[in-house]
Amino acid sequence: MPTISSFYGISIRMFFNDHVPPHFHVEYAEFKATVDILELTISSGKLPRRAQELVLDWAELHQNELLIDWHLCTAKQQPNPINPLV
Repeated sequence: MPTISSFYGISIRMFFNDHVPPHFHVEYAEFKATVDILELTISSGKLPRRAQELVLDWAELHQNELLIDWHLCTAKQQPNPINPLV
């Protein structure tokens, strides 16, 4: 599962050949969540409120890049790194 971005202790990853809808996986400390790229919502799991806000803000800024990476991963190709939230 490639890591495509990391910021403030948050890791953003995607699986190769993962199921639809387009999404990415988030890990922060002991918390894990899945974020729907099209809806920009948490589809499963849980994050602390502040981490969730940071992740969703970052995802909104990079939604097009996330969709490109999603398509790369579904084709079993290495996704591009995406700039972290600063």
